[in-house]
Amino acid sequence: MSASRGATRRRPGSVALGDLLRREASAERAEGGERPTVAAGQAGRAKKGEDLALLKPACERRPGAPSTSFSAFALFDGHNGSGAAVYAKEHLLGNVLSCVPTDLTRDDWLAALPRALVAGFVKTDKDFQTKAHSSGTTVTLVIIDGSVVTVASVGDSRCVLEAEGSIFYLSADHRFDASEEEVGRVTECGGEVGRLNVVGGAEIGPLRCWPGGLCLSRSIGDQDVGEFIIPVPYVKQMKLSNSGGRLIIASDGVWDALTAEMAFSCARGLSPELAADQIVKEAVESKGLRDDTTCIVIDIIPPEKPKSTIESLKTPGKGLVLLKNFFLRKTTSGSLSLADKDNYPEPNLVEEVFEDGCPSLSRRLNSEYPVRDMFKLFACAVCQVDLESGQGISIHEGLSKPGKLRPWDGPFLCHSCQEKKEAMEGKRHSRGINLSQFYSMTFIKSSIISNPIIDITPVDSSSRNSGSSE
Repeated sequence: MSASRGATRRRPGSVALGDLLRREASAERAEGGERPTVAAGQAGRAKKGEDLALLKPACERRPGAPSTSFSAFALFDGHNGSGAAVYAKEHLLGNVLSCVPTDLTRDDWLAALPRALVAGFVKTDKDFQTKAHSSGTTVTLVIIDGSVVTVASVGDSRCVLEAEGSIFYLSADHRFDASEEEVGRVTECGGEVGRLNVVGGAEIGPLRCWPGGLCLSRSIGDQDVGEFIIPVPYVKQMKLSNSGGRLIIASDGVWDALTAEMAFSCARGLSPELAADQIVKEAVESKGLRDDTTCIVIDIIPPEKPKSTIESLKTPGKGLVLLKNFFLRKTTSGSLSLADKDNYPEPNLVEEVFEDGCPSLSRRLNSEYPVRDMFKLFACAVCQVDLESGQGISIHEGLSKPGKLRPWDGPFLCHSCQEKKEAMEGKRHSRGINLSQFYSMTFIKSSIISNPIIDITPVDSSSRNSGSSE
């Protein structure tokens, strides 16, 4: 033995067990080190009782592991009943978390979160079909992990951030009046968009989808209007600077009365509880209580700052305000990697890490780097059910211009989630169709490839009567 006594010969590139354990312990300490404090408050005034809020400041991805802690907040603005809002409040967060493996590192978890949010929203909407058809809800879900804020939204409730003296909009407005693209998408899928006609042919009010009269292009529920009213959320992810920030999540009862600037201004210097109450009070005094009016205020306070108020937010517009629209290893799916964030050591910037509001499920669930190895290959990308031979349908099946993608490239959907996808695209009736009558494919449970799926002629979708309105 050529090595000296007590030494252990290792292959080139191998790591000693002791070194590996020290590295893992160091990584665990880094993940679970000092993190910002999250303080939240909620207030609201009810007219119909269809607004619901979720405040969970202390969650853990792995139960019993403080290093995996995060906070979750959500606002659900129901319409045509509270059924969809109640169901989404009870199931949405769990559905999102079920789409992400629990053993990921923090960086991988944050990179996987946008795709998991899309899958969780679609699963919640799909499952709700069996509960009720007429009610619907907007959703704004906020997940805070350290200084990283991830927001997913459908509908017209909004989330805004004030940080480094500037205001950032973290949600999208899915009213038809706000997006010509959404109007085009819905009409192409078989819906009709227009204003309410009155006697004499005059058109009044906001743009609405008919039948049903819904003024939102995206929501959870509203199945009677048509499934081209989709639950695919707009997702945005931001990394705050070491100065922290304040978030306001509010229903349209607030935003129809106040601008973001007005909301932050009227509550500046107050605790989250008092701030939320003041914002609601200002909105109601301005427009009257014409709708449920709900507000959640969240302060993200760095460890060195006092817990009472965030003084740095008192004078917006002062100091250095920078927004970096930088994307790390951006792929065709919009999925990002945070692995290289140490190469950008600029601690006093508010960084935009991820943004995507595309309605295409094929794009939003794409399996390109870095999420390719973060999800189970042989499970439905939406509902997570294990797929047996003959049950998997590629998310890319039927694409007119697949590019380098092939029908046997994953991720895969089960038959019912494929039906949901096609209904959202206006290619098929949303319910009452047995897909086993249409599909004939072989799914080889192999790490290499499966046989391609045969093309199916879409079934024309028809409108359904609806009494829902917003």
